Amino acid sequence: MKCLLNDWRRTNFAKTTTPEISGEKVTVMGWVHEIRDLGGIIFVIIRDVTGKVQITAPSKKVESEILEELRKFRKESVVAIKGMVQEAGKAPNGVEIIPEEIKILNMANQPLPMDPTEKVKAEIDTRLDSRFLDLRKDNTSAIFKIKSRMLHTIRDYFYSQEFIEINTPKLVASATEGGTELFPITYFEKEAFLGQSPQLYKQMMMASGMDKVFEIGQIFRAEEHDTLRHLNEAVSIDAEASFMDDVDVMKILNDMLIQVLNDINDKCSNELEILGHEIEIPKKDFPKVTYDEAVDIVNSNDVEMEWGEDLSRAAEKALGDVMGGFYFLTEWPSEIKPFYVMPYENDESKSHAFDLMYNNLELSSGATRVHQYELLVKQIEDKGLNPAGFGSYLKAFEYGMPPHAGWGVGADRLTMVLTGSENIRECVLFPRDRHRLTP
Repeated sequence: MKCLLNDWRRTNFAKTTTPEISGEKVTVMGWVHEIRDLGGIIFVIIRDVTGKVQITAPSKKVESEILEELRKFRKESVVAIKGMVQEAGKAPNGVEIIPEEIKILNMANQPLPMDPTEKVKAEIDTRLDSRFLDLRKDNTSAIFKIKSRMLHTIRDYFYSQEFIEINTPKLVASATEGGTELFPITYFEKEAFLGQSPQLYKQMMMASGMDKVFEIGQIFRAEEHDTLRHLNEAVSIDAEASFMDDVDVMKILNDMLIQVLNDINDKCSNELEILGHEIEIPKKDFPKVTYDEAVDIVNSNDVEMEWGEDLSRAAEKALGDVMGGFYFLTEWPSEIKPFYVMPYENDESKSHAFDLMYNNLELSSGATRVHQYELLVKQIEDKGLNPAGFGSYLKAFEYGMPPHAGWGVGADRLTMVLTGSENIRECVLFPRDRHRLTP
């Protein structure tokens, strides 16, 4: 049995095999999704990246050699079929293909580690262990098609706003934001770390005169969380812009997400239907609530919260229940924000920092940054950090650093919102958490 393509080439995908081409010969390729052998007729559903198409082989119309080849098919085997398209109202896309030639490209072993048809349900760990099979499911692949479109739209938006795309190191010599949430690695004779964020490099780019930059890349946090919304490796969408403050970059983030919501709604309607998820598009800019107001809202909903604390999970839920949808949480206490966040001039206890929330899920953090060398050194020291560990970063602030602001968005969490997923692991191809390092 040959498995090479030779002169075989796909002419049609499942979604392009429609009643409009009834009577034409086509070549389709994909995976065997289902097989039904009724004796006098064999039905095979072939699945490809665009959907499913039915192969119908009546014994009166199809040569016996082809029928025998069809009976060799196993679920999830990779096959190629040439045949004639004809209308069939009950079949996928309203058509079926009467096979004339068959090529088995790769036979799948049996039994399968999990069932992509979901007639037998699998737990999340089983699915992640066999992710290549899990991705063959319509609802799983729909999530990643939406994620792909989301990233496409985001890049288009940045380019339309004249942002420059950059790529920053993921091997770093010191912490980006302080703290202990770092993965140390051996780097020749030195100790290095996996990058928590591109933050320091984004700011250094402001001194370069590039004006507005963005990056979409991996970040690593050595947090011992074990929740439905945390991972230790994630994708972050980061932006930084010169001669702007927190209000300006909140507007950029707001408009970018509105464009994403519209684009997903328009171009991923089939995937949203598969997931049974509807996207509600705000008719105006996202509302804003100050940290002070948030503390009052949380406490008035029977959740205790002291001023100066970060939001607990219970506090996030209480606030989300009141606010709903997308909203900005502004004027955070300086004490709980990183050293590079600009404090208010008339009240240093508050900062020009914001979070973007969706219901009770934090999607983004951003701020006006400190651009004055002396203030930056002071804030590094006030956080208990050693300025000597930030030498290359600080040098950029001595030679003409403009005022600037920026933010980072969790791409995987944003995908949760766009797809209605409850578990962030659903939105990452091969998630990395404290328990999972394979596949």
